[in-house]
Amino acid sequence: MAVQCSSSVIFASHSPAKTLSSSHNKTLFLGFSISSKPSIVVAKTHRATQISCQEKTALVPLEQRWMFEESEINGPDIWNETWYPKGADHVNTDKPWYIVDATDKILGRLASTIAIHIRGKNLATYTPSVDMGAFVIVVNAEKVAVSGKKRSQKLYRRHSGRPGGMTVETFDQLQQRIPERILEHAVRGMLPKGRLGRQLFNHLKVYEGPDHPHDAQKPIELPIRDKRIQKQR
Repeated sequence: MAVQCSSSVIFASHSPAKTLSSSHNKTLFLGFSISSKPSIVVAKTHRATQISCQEKTALVPLEQRWMFEESEINGPDIWNETWYPKGADHVNTDKPWYIVDATDKILGRLASTIAIHIRGKNLATYTPSVDMGAFVIVVNAEKVAVSGKKRSQKLYRRHSGRPGGMTVETFDQLQQRIPERILEHAVRGMLPKGRLGRQLFNHLKVYEGPDHPHDAQKPIELPIRDKRIQKQR
């Protein structure tokens, strides 16, 4: 009996139970061929004979395994070519730490640069729904600068939750009271709204003065490409 292994299950007439084998080569999209030998298992039942095609797993040659991840040693997953970060790709202990001095830097331009690195938009592996960014430390937050008349015209509002509990203060007043809150408020508005945004906001560390308690993380200087971020005196 000649059987071609083209479908998973084939029903045939009664015949003695035996196993057939055939060989063929498959050429994958990477340009090399992997040899696999599918086997045909014939099982005899009371009415008909069930023939099932069981293809053996083909291993990638040793000299070509460097092109695949550990989960693809048995061959590339040609049905799912879209890359999505795994849990090992965004471990917090492996993420880089940056530090930036806010002295005489424009508030909005500095906040947008910080938000880009916290979200990970500067990386080729950026994924909108995954925390792929880094940690950012900001020192000398009380020396951040604004342009124009924003020191007296920019307003910050907060509400106690009770009737008539609205409190309004200017940029200059909030900078004298809690200077860290100005930069935190600006960066928070540039992060996603929701659970991911709350998680990313914890990557921002803002401090008044030049000292910070993160020397063990060995932070490096935050790369800034915006040439207009520094206020001209």
